[in-house]
Amino acid sequence: MRDIPVGNGSLLVTFDDKYQIRDVYFPHVGQENHTEGFPFRFGVWADGEFSWVFEDEWQRELKYLRETLVTDVKLTNENLGLQIISNDTVASHENIFLRRVRVSNLLDKKREIRVFLHHDFRIYENKIGDTAFYDPESFALIHYKKHRFFLVNTEPHFDNFSTGRKAFRDQEGTWRDAEDGELSGGAKTEGSVDSTVQISFELKAQDTFEFFYWICAATTHEEAKRLNYHVLNERPHKFLDYTENYWRAWVNKNETDFADLSPEIVELYKRSLLVAHTQIDRAGAILAANDSDVTIRATDHYSYLWTRDGAFVANALDLAGYRHQARKFYQFCGGIVHEKGYFLQKYNADGTVASGWHTAWDKYSGTAQTPIQEDETALVLWALWQHYDKYRDIEFAHLLYRKLTTRCADFMVEFRHEETRLPAPSWNLWEDRRGIHTFTCASVVGGLRAAANFARLFAESDRAEIYEKAADEIVAAMREHLYSKELGRFIRALQFHGDDHYEADTTIDASLFGTFYLSAFSPDDEMVTSTMKAIEKHLWIPTKIGGVMRFEHDSYMRSDDLPSNAWFICTLWLADYRIAVAKKKGDLKGALEILEWTAKRALPSGVLAEQVNPLTGEPASVSPLTWSHSTFVATVVNYLKRLKELKQ
Repeated sequence: MRDIPVGNGSLLVTFDDKYQIRDVYFPHVGQENHTEGFPFRFGVWADGEFSWVFEDEWQRELKYLRETLVTDVKLTNENLGLQIISNDTVASHENIFLRRVRVSNLLDKKREIRVFLHHDFRIYENKIGDTAFYDPESFALIHYKKHRFFLVNTEPHFDNFSTGRKAFRDQEGTWRDAEDGELSGGAKTEGSVDSTVQISFELKAQDTFEFFYWICAATTHEEAKRLNYHVLNERPHKFLDYTENYWRAWVNKNETDFADLSPEIVELYKRSLLVAHTQIDRAGAILAANDSDVTIRATDHYSYLWTRDGAFVANALDLAGYRHQARKFYQFCGGIVHEKGYFLQKYNADGTVASGWHTAWDKYSGTAQTPIQEDETALVLWALWQHYDKYRDIEFAHLLYRKLTTRCADFMVEFRHEETRLPAPSWNLWEDRRGIHTFTCASVVGGLRAAANFARLFAESDRAEIYEKAADEIVAAMREHLYSKELGRFIRALQFHGDDHYEADTTIDASLFGTFYLSAFSPDDEMVTSTMKAIEKHLWIPTKIGGVMRFEHDSYMRSDDLPSNAWFICTLWLADYRIAVAKKKGDLKGALEILEWTAKRALPSGVLAEQVNPLTGEPASVSPLTWSHSTFVATVVNYLKRLKELKQ
């Protein structure tokens, strides 16, 4: 779990619940984690006693300053008689992580205090061949390898430091050297290295001492030194104040009327926009989540762009009026789309193809298959039209029309199952099965209708007719093949078994909300109504925690003896349905209850995980999940829009 991420689109720093830096991503969000998830430790020596802040004797409150990407962390140790207030941020436009630390003496006596800040860099995601040294030119400590430099400094200047070997034979690292209150390591170490700096000061009775600490991230030694001088010249407190003000101005720039929403919902709406921003790379990639803990169980992570997640996030940003970030995403998609007109499973932040498990070869039939989740292609077009319809930037739409819109739409027209005329089999949005999925079909309808709108915009009526006809055929086929008259609802999929044989998968799945949300069917259509009633009846978790599970008998990230976990996105989809069918203000009560439920289940910092434990309400899986935050934003905007319509 990552309770308080801070970042600027190029440098992302994340903290765990013990207030340890755990991830340092640079120069892309989600790409090149220069810690591999190993912790940077923060320790205090007072009156001969030493303690790391991750230890149980510390009480920790991890939050943000309101409406900012500046943390507000309170650390209290009654045994040591100390309280620490920390504010962390990444400069809004410079690759500088900055921390202000205020150490307060809770005792009525004068004391000697030493603070130790430890760094376990594993540059380029490995511990081999790193160097740490004290640089007399900048009077700072530097870790480097190849084109990555991390400069560490403080003000007042640290009075002692140590570099040494770590994770090598019996050498654990310089953090162990700190535990006696004295550092004795060398001025330069190469190989598998770490470092620790020491700031020493005296505190009078009930007194407070303040210092600043920063890490500059750069691709050259000269750039690292420039950033360091920049902090010193501009003054650290001004840097912090500027960044705090910047984010507060950014998150309030659209002056949204929140009507009757509670302060807790409004606060989470703004927090969600800010947290989502930390997960977006400056080049346009929207990363699913940057929580390296997942690698322990999966040998992989979520620090990738899935264009499906990205499309939903970009759409939420558009709905909230954040055009720039969404536009960068669509441009990014224009650069990574496959020449055949689709997107692969996932991508790295620099646009390269990421790891994946969608096979292009069926070894049982000995035939090729397209290794995609087709909803990832369709949803990009669906979201792109929503973007154009809101901002009417025809030059931007034209820029992507040939290389993205028509290329993808032409693919979707042709990628059809010959017998049913539905989209051909592909992987579903949960990535756990291959077939013809109702959600995928709805997304293809949304994508093709978006493409038809663009074709009409650019006076290509014949092309628009082709796209509309294909969309209409798919809707008709969904009625015939994906709606069960016997069950009185949509089924999840037609499940294929490696050949032409398929059978109905009647599992109730929260993703069936896509039938109305992506405008394949009206939310008032009886087929949709009965389906959403089944979702609410069978997928709402019958515990005091509540929430909506993904689908019946979902076992992902849960213990065998527990109910399935609640997912924030699935629960909010139910709220979106209640909003869509509301005929009077009172009908919105159920949606409002879900928004309040979501705010209640967030971490104290306002961060939303992927899932929630059904018995304890504790977060499960990765945190934060960008899609969770963007769905909350979209649902709030949808609620406010519908409320305004009903009042009129």
